Amino acid sequence: MRFIRVVRPCILCVLLLLIGVGGYAQTPPAKDDYEPQPGQVGKDVMWLPTELALTETMLNLAEVTAQDYVIDLGSGDGRIVINAAKRGARSLGIEYNPDLVALSKRNAAREGVADRARFVQGDIFETDFSQATVITMFLLPELNLQLRPTILKLKPGTRVVSNSFDMGEWQADKELALGKAEGCDTVYCRAFLWVVPARVDGTWKFSPGEIDLQQEFQLFSGTARADQDRVPVVGGRLAGDRISFGIGDARYTGRVTGDAMEGTVRSGGATTAWSARRITR
Repeated sequence: MRFIRVVRPCILCVLLLLIGVGGYAQTPPAKDDYEPQPGQVGKDVMWLPTELALTETMLNLAEVTAQDYVIDLGSGDGRIVINAAKRGARSLGIEYNPDLVALSKRNAAREGVADRARFVQGDIFETDFSQATVITMFLLPELNLQLRPTILKLKPGTRVVSNSFDMGEWQADKELALGKAEGCDTVYCRAFLWVVPARVDGTWKFSPGEIDLQQEFQLFSGTARADQDRVPVVGGRLAGDRISFGIGDARYTGRVTGDAMEGTVRSGGATTAWSARRITR
């Protein structure tokens, strides 16, 4: 009797397992003939493909080369990722729709770039894209704003290109619009470029004294202090880790590396070296 009690549950388990396997086997795989329809509903936005002409413009605006790692947020049918790979860049598409991911992989294989163009199914708000040198996206303004804090924490110099939608108060470093003559015949024919700036806000120990800087994205201003003198810091601008600003008649240029910056200053026809170290944020 003890033997019978043990065997019967096992038989039931096996039957349930077979039923489960059978049901799984009957689940239809992703269709190889899947064709997305413009305007179809997605997780965060409806799907609309980026115009092919604008795809090239976005990559040109970011100056994508074979040394880049391009990540497309919401990669759709994979066209931006594939075109980046054709330039020799490593590229990755993050797409929530598994059918679009499968389609993108087939498209990459057909174009002969499957070794450089990868696609993953995932949520752009939960996926790490911090290794990118170039970020591309075609999202809504509110989604751009949700992503903005994460993007601003990326490595200084990371280039970000958006199809048609901006980043609110973070003004684009460059923008381009295409028309019918350039092969773009929809309302979504504008590209915006931002370069992630280094962080320079805080107080810096400077060779003549100290400078206090307040930063607003790629722009900054402040005050230079030496003894009792106070002189405004003007024209402050960042392009990635490159910095430029003026104090009086002196014009400073250089690079920022974490809590240090250095470069050259031109004043009165002479050029000398300068450096500074951040002492408080």
